Amino acid sequence: MAEPHWYVAHTYSGYENKVKANIEKAIKNRHLEEQIFEVMVPMQDVAEMKNGKKKTVSKKMFPGYVLVNMIMNDDTWYVVRNTRGVTGFVGPGSKPVPLTEADMRHLVGSTVASTGEPEEIVVDFAEGDTITIIGGAWKGTSGIVRAMNNSKQTVTINVELFGRETPVEISYADVQKMR
Repeated sequence: MAEPHWYVAHTYSGYENKVKANIEKAIKNRHLEEQIFEVMVPMQDVAEMKNGKKKTVSKKMFPGYVLVNMIMNDDTWYVVRNTRGVTGFVGPGSKPVPLTEADMRHLVGSTVASTGEPEEIVVDFAEGDTITIIGGAWKGTSGIVRAMNNSKQTVTINVELFGRETPVEISYADVQKMR
């Protein structure tokens, strides 16, 4: 018997959960429980800063994609490929390429357990916006965003110090967009 692997199905963006439900319904209707084992829409918790308040929300890790653990054959390929909302599999032409075990360990680990890395913060401001610092030594200072570093989750603004414009790097958690 062939080995099951994880495959990536491309979907219309925003239809991932509907595609997952439709594939699961097709599995039951066609009695493919022994060939298609799991359908997954990987999610991650993301901290968002809105109006200076931090809120944790779940977001799709890969918008427009659904993961399917299955034994690839003509029947399973047909069922997944012809599910409403699926545009195809990831891979060259019509030949799906399975994910490696290392890829899946990374995905499942990041959707289930904390990696120990700081969670990503999604902010409601961008370069060129005026922000106010709401925490730390520069609290109450306003400035225009000159640069953003998403990996460090910091923003750089220019503040006036001794009559000169000086760049200051501030954590996303310590700023909010001016209204």
